[in-house]
Amino acid sequence: MTQTFDRRRHPVRPDLAAADYEGRAEAERFVEGEVFQVTVDRLAIRPEPRPDRSVDTEALCGEWITVYEQTPEGWAWGQLDTDGYVGWFSSDGLGPVSAATHRVRALRTYCYPGPDLKFPPLGLLSIGSKVTVVGETETRGLRYALLKDGSAVVAKHLVPVDTMEPDWVSVAEEFVGTPYLWAGRSSLGLDCSALVQLAAQAAGIDLPRDSDMQEAEAGEAIPHEDPSSFTRGDLIFWKGHVAIVTGPDALLHANGFTMTAAQEPLRQAIERIAASEWGAITAARRLTGAA
Repeated sequence: MTQTFDRRRHPVRPDLAAADYEGRAEAERFVEGEVFQVTVDRLAIRPEPRPDRSVDTEALCGEWITVYEQTPEGWAWGQLDTDGYVGWFSSDGLGPVSAATHRVRALRTYCYPGPDLKFPPLGLLSIGSKVTVVGETETRGLRYALLKDGSAVVAKHLVPVDTMEPDWVSVAEEFVGTPYLWAGRSSLGLDCSALVQLAAQAAGIDLPRDSDMQEAEAGEAIPHEDPSSFTRGDLIFWKGHVAIVTGPDALLHANGFTMTAAQEPLRQAIERIAASEWGAITAARRLTGAA
C-alpha cells in the first residue's frame, strides 16, 4: 500500500521528492536538496507557488531551509529546518548559510545599516530570528552587535543562540497584545500554535508548527475533563486551536475573538469557546522538559 505523506511535513510530490524518500514514496524523480538561509525578516511559506494563495506559516530571518526546486518565476519549494515545514516561498528571500551565534530575545528589534539608532532601519527582526555576530561597538553609550552582513542591531536585544529561558510561559506572556495573524509566526503577528511554538523554543523545547501536530506530539497527554486540574504551562486543545494555561483560572492564547494574544479567565474562555466553532476541549498536554 502506498504511504500517504502530509504535505506540510514531507517533501514529497508526485513529480518530485527529496532523495531520502526514494524507496518509500512514489515520485517521478528524487533530488538532493541545497541548504539556504532566510535573509529577509519573514518569509511566507505557501502550499502553492502563487502570491494570491493563503500562507501556511512563516520562516524567520537566519533560519535554514532546504530547497529541492527553484522555478524561473522566482519560487522555491523546500523544507524549513526549524520545524520541518514544507512549502513554496520566494527565492528572493534566500542566501548562503552561515552559522548563527545569537538569536533575537527581545520581542522585536530593528536592524540598522550601521551602529546608530538614528540611521533609517533596514528591517525589523522578530524574537527567534538568528544572526551571526562578528563584533561589537558602542555609539553614544549604546552597545551594538555588528552582524556578518554589515548591519547592526542593539546588542542587549540578543542572546547567545544556545541560551535557554527558565520559564517558557513567561516568554509567552510577553506576547500579550500582539496582533492575531493567521499563519503568522513572529511578534508582529502570530496564530495560536505559533505563540506556543515560539515561546517553547526560547526554553529549548522544540515543538511542531500546527495545533493538530502539537495535540498529537507535544509533551505528554494529561486528563482534560476537570479544568481545576490544569497547572501553569499545560496546553489545552480544541479542534483547530490551542491555548496555554498560565494560572489557576487563567488562559493565554492568540485568537480570532480578540484578534490578539490575550489573557482570559480559564473557565470563561472554555464556556465561550464551547459555544463557538471550536466546541469542547479535545485534549490537554503537559510539556516535558519545561520548567
